[in-house]
Amino acid sequence: MKLQDLDIIVTAPPAPGWGGRYWILVKVTTDTGVTGWGECYASSVGPKAMRHVIRDVFERHMLGENPENIELMFRRAYSSGFTQRPDLTVMGAFSGLEIACWDILGKDRDRPVYALLGGLMNERIRAYTYLYPLPHHKLADFWTSPEQAGECAAEMVRRGFTAVKFDPAGPYTIRGGHMPAMSDISMSVAFCKAIREAVGDKADLLFGTHGQFNTAGAIRLGQALEPYSPLWFEEPTPPDMIEDMARVARNVRIPVATGERMTTKAEFGAVLRAGAAEILQPALGRAGGIWEMKKVAAVAEVFNAQMAPHLYAGPIEWAANIHLAASIPNLLLLETIETPFHDQLIKGSLRVEEGFVPSPTAPGLGIEVDEDLARAHPYTGDGLHLQMQEEPCDYVNGNAFQGGAPATEG
Repeated sequence: MKLQDLDIIVTAPPAPGWGGRYWILVKVTTDTGVTGWGECYASSVGPKAMRHVIRDVFERHMLGENPENIELMFRRAYSSGFTQRPDLTVMGAFSGLEIACWDILGKDRDRPVYALLGGLMNERIRAYTYLYPLPHHKLADFWTSPEQAGECAAEMVRRGFTAVKFDPAGPYTIRGGHMPAMSDISMSVAFCKAIREAVGDKADLLFGTHGQFNTAGAIRLGQALEPYSPLWFEEPTPPDMIEDMARVARNVRIPVATGERMTTKAEFGAVLRAGAAEILQPALGRAGGIWEMKKVAAVAEVFNAQMAPHLYAGPIEWAANIHLAASIPNLLLLETIETPFHDQLIKGSLRVEEGFVPSPTAPGLGIEVDEDLARAHPYTGDGLHLQMQEEPCDYVNGNAFQGGAPATEG
């Protein structure tokens, strides 16, 4: 069995676009007619350029290869062009293609992917959700309303979730670490207070920051949140500032989580060695694929750290996350996004049930992709999957991060 054909579909979820402006789906077919699906979570170049990168990685390192030889293909891509170091764009391309290889192998053997990764460890996978506006909430108001966040959190607990994520600290800027405005700290405290009052001890609070703060600012903010006992303080400093993140971890009594912007064991290993995080959040469509993150999970065991696969993409990456989560002993949580489009794209083949995801039993990733639906929603914009503002922190009027889908777009 050899890898033979590649098709790339860039699909755009309907507004407001939870999961990003577009998802890059790859369809790989073997010479024996077995088809596998993957998703490339790469957003540092536009989707038109990324198509060329994906095809180059496939044709250069994978075309004509046996899909079993994942280690070999990874080493080719990782070493490409005399690099042998993490390359976010190349690894983003390879990751989606690697996921498709696992889908092929599972289908060829009539086994779910996790069965090929050491077998089933977790029959039910604890899931968490980001707090998105409820139908009666106004999109523009929700992101700065602790009361609406508390209302949404209570509804998520009613649906069975035992953990909810939110990130009211804003802004989402290209300028690197900054000192938070006092109003941002006050807003963050108000969110934690309202959500904790709404859910009590029925759910964990997951506080996100998207790497916005300098070290001193992250410590100030984190210490202000301690009375509400969040389960994690996500990416408190820029992701490349590992030693600084470790200083935050030593000075804030909230576990630090990081990883959605990292790729390969080289970067995750550096985080663990520095003591910068207790919780790793790989995005499997970017981080090197399923096999590479299985290795990271094993390394994390040595450091008594846990895994919480990240999702701000489509349901194919989610499926890959689920199979990794099903196979590892040090799983903490699995991120999920529930929208009609996510569900329809995989024809309802994977779903959250009362806050947990049952491990799939169907072959491969366990999904059926609605290819016609994906092609019927092509991305026609010129923005990146996620974009960061150029304006600095507003110390006068306050700041708001609108969940990755600005109200002006929806």
